Amino acid sequence: MTQSSEKKRPVPVPLTILTGFLGSGKTTLLNRLLRDPGLANAVVLINEFGEIGLDHLFVEKIDGDMVMLASGCVCCTVRGDLVDALEKLLRDRDNGRIRAFDRLIIETTGLADPAPVLHTLMSHPYFLLRFRLDGVVTVVDAVNGAATLQNHPEALKQAAIADRLLFAKTDLLDTEDRRRAFESLSQRLKKINPTARVLSAADDIGAADLLDAGLYDPISKSPNVQKWLNAEAVGGETSCEVCGEDHDHGHHHHGHHHHHAHDEAIRTFCLTSAEPLSPDACGMFLEMLRSAHGPNLLRVKGLIALSDDLDRPLVIHGVQHVFHPPARLESWPDDDRRTRAVFIVKNLKAEFVEGLYAAFSGQARVDTPDASALVANPLSPRSGGLLG
Repeated sequence: MTQSSEKKRPVPVPLTILTGFLGSGKTTLLNRLLRDPGLANAVVLINEFGEIGLDHLFVEKIDGDMVMLASGCVCCTVRGDLVDALEKLLRDRDNGRIRAFDRLIIETTGLADPAPVLHTLMSHPYFLLRFRLDGVVTVVDAVNGAATLQNHPEALKQAAIADRLLFAKTDLLDTEDRRRAFESLSQRLKKINPTARVLSAADDIGAADLLDAGLYDPISKSPNVQKWLNAEAVGGETSCEVCGEDHDHGHHHHGHHHHHAHDEAIRTFCLTSAEPLSPDACGMFLEMLRSAHGPNLLRVKGLIALSDDLDRPLVIHGVQHVFHPPARLESWPDDDRRTRAVFIVKNLKAEFVEGLYAAFSGQARVDTPDASALVANPLSPRSGGLLG
């Protein structure tokens, strides 16, 4: 590639996904963000103008699906396919129909699963060149969030993949019962996603507090991996059950057991190892996880030490079966040169992932036999088979 073509390649635009539980206050937050001068050069993709109530902010109608707001932000509606909307947006930018923007925010609908949006951004070759995923912001109703988690499993995924959790409607916590329920909700979400930064809409927060999640640093124009990974928040435990309470209750506690039925299987843990992987072994490790357990990998992010160059770790980022193309950093973000990867998973144990990594790194581990396999084995003395 020539030097001139390198210069012409556009700088990837940081992209944030804004999602939230049904009726969580996401619309109110979006209204607030669209007035923020910090978004003067941003584009926001929403579902319908009417849902947000922006008529009084319109300054210029660019076309039927795109308007300029008083803050300088461009607001677009998504009609149909997201890929088509993003491609049109980039064409309009490149052709000068809209001015160059330095940030993109995508709002998802109600209880929509944000994972397909992430899959699109992480696997589309052209979007990988033009956009850089900054993070996911999930808005949570401080009053009704617990009920939403109970009734809508999709809400769990919104919380699990978030880089920011924003509590809305905290001003309505006006009774002791509501405050206790909110504290329980806060602890539950912390167990689901301990690495997410938690904010309150009642505080004086701006666009930068919500949108600069750390994977993309708008000042240095490079990844701030240590801030993004936040592995310290997971602690030294290998596994963290979402519902930390004892579920072996009697019949009179059955209601509590049902309340947490959806998220008992969600775990967050940090894989840490001083043993590097070879590039080939790393590829096989990730491929085995992706192909065999993709639906259960709610989110994976981390640094992998590679044996061919111990000074340059590999950044990995995956949502279910789709992984962003791994990239090598020029150096480690701190003095800790161990592999560190945060896993938020469903129905997948930390011990399995750790054992798989150990196998690919050549570490000797004591294998734990599967009791059910022993019973089913006709040669096993336990089964009364040939050797019984």
